[in-house]
Amino acid sequence: MTSMNRRSVLASTAAVIAGATALEAGALAPAAAAAETSPVQPPAALPGTAPIVVTPDDPRYADLVVGNNTRWVGRPDSVRVVRSTAEVVRAVQEAVDGKKRLSVKSGGHCYCDFVFNPDVRVVIDTSALNTVSYDAQRKAFAVEAGATLLHMYESLFKGWGVTIPGGMCYSVGAGGHFSGGGYGMLSRKHGLSIDHLYAVEVVTVDASGKAKAVVATREKNDPHRELWWAHTGGGGGNFGVVTRYWFRTPGTENRPPAEQLVKPPKEVLVSAVGLPWSSLSKDKFTAMVRAFGDWHQKNASADSPYANLCSFLMMNHKSNGSIGLLTQIDATVPDAERLIADYLKEITAALGTDAARPMTESAGEHGPMPQLFTPQRLPWLTAAKLLGTSNPTLTSPVLRGHHKSAYLRKGFTDAQIGSMYRHLTRTDHENAASMVVLLSFGGKINTVPSDATASAQRDSIFKGLFQSFWPDKADDAENIAWTRDVYSEVFAGTGGYPVPGAQTDGCYINYPDADIADPAQNRSGVPWQTLYYKGNYPRLQRVKAAYDPLNVFRHSQSIGLPQ
Repeated sequence: MTSMNRRSVLASTAAVIAGATALEAGALAPAAAAAETSPVQPPAALPGTAPIVVTPDDPRYADLVVGNNTRWVGRPDSVRVVRSTAEVVRAVQEAVDGKKRLSVKSGGHCYCDFVFNPDVRVVIDTSALNTVSYDAQRKAFAVEAGATLLHMYESLFKGWGVTIPGGMCYSVGAGGHFSGGGYGMLSRKHGLSIDHLYAVEVVTVDASGKAKAVVATREKNDPHRELWWAHTGGGGGNFGVVTRYWFRTPGTENRPPAEQLVKPPKEVLVSAVGLPWSSLSKDKFTAMVRAFGDWHQKNASADSPYANLCSFLMMNHKSNGSIGLLTQIDATVPDAERLIADYLKEITAALGTDAARPMTESAGEHGPMPQLFTPQRLPWLTAAKLLGTSNPTLTSPVLRGHHKSAYLRKGFTDAQIGSMYRHLTRTDHENAASMVVLLSFGGKINTVPSDATASAQRDSIFKGLFQSFWPDKADDAENIAWTRDVYSEVFAGTGGYPVPGAQTDGCYINYPDADIADPAQNRSGVPWQTLYYKGNYPRLQRVKAAYDPLNVFRHSQSIGLPQ
């Protein structure tokens, strides 16, 4: 096993013992009988070290009990900073034995209170589990749960010239990102992150209260295959503590490592265009958003010449001064310059030839990027670093947020676009960081059946993210209300939420919504579980019953045990 991390690489966990009863028709072997601990165990801790236990009187404590969304601050009895699978097993076992509620953190980017809430007494922090390596035994790339996306991209690319089609934000942790599916700028060409997931190691708790590590793979004869499946979009904090993932693109097991994962483009063309609100009448705004939807509907297939293009239409409140259009395309495809130019022209056609200008204001979550007004040809990793780190919302220590999402199978109606325009131009709410962001989807993502992974939304053409950021607790009510207002009005025809149907297809679990289970906000009559998981939810419940029968791993929107 070779590694791109200076820390010693943990020994590979051997395959689970053979002979367990195969799963049929979604049935699961009970966790107490089938979830065997790996026969080869990693060391209990790094040589010469003791377990890291941070308590309230420790100067490190304040930094470890809050994530990116500072609305949620914990007061646990302790934070366990773990550095091996064995340390995770020990921390979980001690929490179970002490009857202490626990939660799990990797990168700290959860929008909701899943990690930090008053009920949690022990936080298991996996951020020190951050090795990225090649496992010759499994013929796959191992990514530990605490590895951040940019560290992973750099390690995989510098070491082997490969990557995983994951998210843009540099500091997001692998643990939560991949368990929710994983999506990013390369997904239209290469699929979701978990479409390349080979195996996952999870510390679970069986019916007797014993914590143990389980390795689950996508192999058809693996008795733990359903646990692997649950981690292809079931979301974090549901079944156990993920300690590491293994990635290998299906069908590449007999190839050398450098051919076992996605090859990113040698170069990409990146464009960032500012569109001033002064040039956006309601009619022009409507035409622009309609054009975004129409373009994605025409170019949704995996064989589209635009499968290599991903674009974010970032519509900040009018008080920001402008909105932004951020676009990336593989620069090595034929006519890449013409393709991106034609795309930009089609989306902005209604605004006139002089409307576009350098992006000198922030747009979406990104800071100004005026240097990208003329599409720039950049090496892929350079572009990933630029876009991933040009995000002030990831580095502010005070930001609070409220977030909602939607999958779109078709573009918005003019009435829905009118609702967006009304709320984005309101004068009784002037926050430049209140926004609606539309993100490219489709392509290779949509070639996978809805039930092949736990990521059920497999025929959408773009996603919507409705959100607001603000620094002061005194402004909570106003910003939460604005986010609720624009979202509920856009989806008023289906009870305020994008229920699965002809136009919409539910919500993204990696953008969790604090209101989704509240009948006062979600008036659709469709349960939150269906909005996130559609028809896959009962199967996820069966996995929950098999691997977490005591419901040790739970939060405000966790998978429930079957009734």
